[in-house]
Amino acid sequence: MSIGFADHFSAVAGDYAAARPEYPRALFDWIGDAAPARQCAWEAGCGSGQASRGLAQVFASVHATDPSAAQVAQAMAPGNVRFAVEAGERCSLADASVDAVCVAQALHWFDRGAFFAECARVLKPGGVLVAWGYQDIEVPPALAATNATLQDAIRAHWPAERALVDAAYAGFDWPFAPLVPPAFTLQAEWSLPRLLGYFASYSASQRHRAATGADAVAALAPVFAAAWGDPGSTRTLRWPMFVHARRKAAS
Repeated sequence: MSIGFADHFSAVAGDYAAARPEYPRALFDWIGDAAPARQCAWEAGCGSGQASRGLAQVFASVHATDPSAAQVAQAMAPGNVRFAVEAGERCSLADASVDAVCVAQALHWFDRGAFFAECARVLKPGGVLVAWGYQDIEVPPALAATNATLQDAIRAHWPAERALVDAAYAGFDWPFAPLVPPAFTLQAEWSLPRLLGYFASYSASQRHRAATGADAVAALAPVFAAAWGDPGSTRTLRWPMFVHARRKAAS
């Protein structure tokens, strides 16, 4: 998100905080192993703190920032995480003060040139920049047709930056030397209400409601329920995940 950022999430901050999937612990362990030390990480664009909590298990301290005060107000994490309302392009960290800079499902909102310059400033020599995201949810076959109907209904209401996620951040002008991360699996066991809450938290769902006056998620909820079956059951849901990693020169 740029300093004058387009805020697509404050209006649904509570839904967003409750609905996002949690990232795999293996990702955070790998970041800790790749970093020169595990003293401090900066998470830019932290939203409601999904990745902040994972980083807090690996780093002694985490500086988690987001330009949306509403998002930060919803953030929850252990005591070694300090949240601040700050833009990714300009933070309050000192020069060469962090071992890792992390961005979870947010880099497409940033002024990347300014953010990468800030990474160069705050990273220690040998520090790592790790940015990741995930693409369209993969649902069980019984839900696929209804999910496709929902996605078609809201497709025109995604911000343009969504295309960058669909492309897995291909073609970005990354700084520093590349690292090759392993493959990671993002999946969750959710109930139907949790899945519908996730759909409702989409910025495209919010924009669709504002533009049309219709709630596409609520309209399709009975169809999802019929396809789901036992209302007390859970289903395995998956998201294709991509990770980009770079290392600042050691000297």
